[in-house]
Amino acid sequence: MSKERILVADDHDSLRRGIARALRETGHDVEEAENGNAAIEKLHNGQFDVVVCDLKMGGSDGLDVLRSAKALHSPTAVILMTAFGSVQTAVEAMRIGAFDYVQKPFEIEEMELKIDKALEVRRLKHEIDYLRHTQPDIYEFDRIVGASGALQQVLDIVRKVAKTNTTVLIRGETGTGKELIAAALHHNSLRANRNFVRVNCAALQENLLESELFGHEKGAFTGADRQRIGRFEQADSGSLFLDEVGDMSPNTQAKILRVLQEQEFERLGGTRTIGVDVRLLAATNRNLGEMVASGEFREDLFYRLNVMAVEMPPLRDRKEDITQLAETFMNRFSGELRKKVTGLDSAAEKLLQRYNWPGNIRELENAIERAVLLAEGDVITMDDLRLGELSPRVGGSDVVSVVKIPPTGIALEEIERQAVVEALTMSNWVQKDAAELLSITPRVMNYKIKTLRIELPRQRRPTAVSM
Repeated sequence: MSKERILVADDHDSLRRGIARALRETGHDVEEAENGNAAIEKLHNGQFDVVVCDLKMGGSDGLDVLRSAKALHSPTAVILMTAFGSVQTAVEAMRIGAFDYVQKPFEIEEMELKIDKALEVRRLKHEIDYLRHTQPDIYEFDRIVGASGALQQVLDIVRKVAKTNTTVLIRGETGTGKELIAAALHHNSLRANRNFVRVNCAALQENLLESELFGHEKGAFTGADRQRIGRFEQADSGSLFLDEVGDMSPNTQAKILRVLQEQEFERLGGTRTIGVDVRLLAATNRNLGEMVASGEFREDLFYRLNVMAVEMPPLRDRKEDITQLAETFMNRFSGELRKKVTGLDSAAEKLLQRYNWPGNIRELENAIERAVLLAEGDVITMDDLRLGELSPRVGGSDVVSVVKIPPTGIALEEIERQAVVEALTMSNWVQKDAAELLSITPRVMNYKIKTLRIELPRQRRPTAVSM
């Protein structure tokens, strides 16, 4: 049985060596990195089951290491070590993929317990992912959760272009499901039996990204002790998905453009031209048109990528899909966490509908996983969801005050106006829902909007009808 591989990264030599020594004594295969840059390089050159990393280091910090680990090998579990003043940052890091954190000073037994738990969860997820991804129908369009008009418009476009070789640019906010759409495009294409290769352009430094994409020859740079096959070669005859394509440097943009135009490239440090047949799928949460205008993104590459554009709607524009998505995640996590959670109570469901979901589907998925973990019965409650400022019970004795009056004072009308605007924003400018949040009737809400001179977004304004 192979040993689990663990990477320990910390710029305090004595602490790093002590942790590594203790983990080796328990039978793990341990490597050390003296700073964040060294950790990222090791992640680039090999896979690890667990990364134990200090949050604050010189050069690349723990968050950089976390992003690189998730981009290069997403199943890797990352445990952050943090000082007292950085606990909030560590908690935020868990929202973007960290497995856990441990606060300094700590006993080595505490760290070992967290690593054992991470390895157990990783093994369980590996089994589930294997079963999930051996089913060819998971990328069928009717298996993509949601029946809203906004989503169906996207799927109508994707169905039409899936079997072509057209380059597709998928745009949308973080967490809207851009990678799912890219995978569906590949698995419903004529290249479905070939590789689908993913690269996160935002997670890697420029020199590492070029090596990742194009590969390198032995001796191409310091540390290149062997030849590496890049992602373009791995995706030959298949599809290559470049996520966060707006984060590429101008130099990398030029090399990507050449591959798109000529279907060939050279490895770093090499002279042999390599031809490939790759369908390129790209995604970004940035406005590439504005980046072209400001000189941050090549215009010629933009037009190459933007042959067919797909705009992923944010979850706040897919309110009718929220309950179905939540139930899908609830069923999955109930099985994975071996808990019997079968539904949402009415208050929890209403809270899901009211919340604005800045992190979109990914945030909803994380919220449901957390809720399943916290649920004491077989139904998820509002308290289990813990959605920030929306969670306190309305009408209870422990309601948190949300009115902040400055020392110079403020007009009561302005406080009222702010409350109405906030309720409308939380309700995606649906006046009926905003009225319910403020415990007033829709008629009163309409009156408040007029008397407080609140400007509605263009798409929510009444349409004038000419007679």
